[in-house]
Amino acid sequence: MKNITSPGLIKLKGILFLLLGLLAAALLLIDHPSLKAAVLLVIAVWCFCRFYYFAFYVIEHYVDSRFRFSGLWSFCRYVVQRRNHESPPARTGSDDSSEGPEDKHEERDSRNHS
Repeated sequence: MKNITSPGLIKLKGILFLLLGLLAAALLLIDHPSLKAAVLLVIAVWCFCRFYYFAFYVIEHYVDSRFRFSGLWSFCRYVVQRRNHESPPARTGSDDSSEGPEDKHEERDSRNHS
């Protein structure tokens, strides 16, 4: 699938995600109008947002700066390949090379494979 490059379409996509999320939450709370359901919904949304941040920002900036993940499937492929001790997956996503210095994890990782 081709990446969206139009700023207007990107903003529209974000607004549609927001509206769909609000609609789903409203329908859930209409179906189960309780404080417990509302609190669990807020916790679930917050945890999924934190996981998404972890999968893209934390892994890329603090664990393995060699990779830029293009989506959750890319992240899953990375995790499976790392778990199986195979060669690292091909770099996917942005070609932006404005990375910071390598972290200590990579140095430690390169010593283990010597």
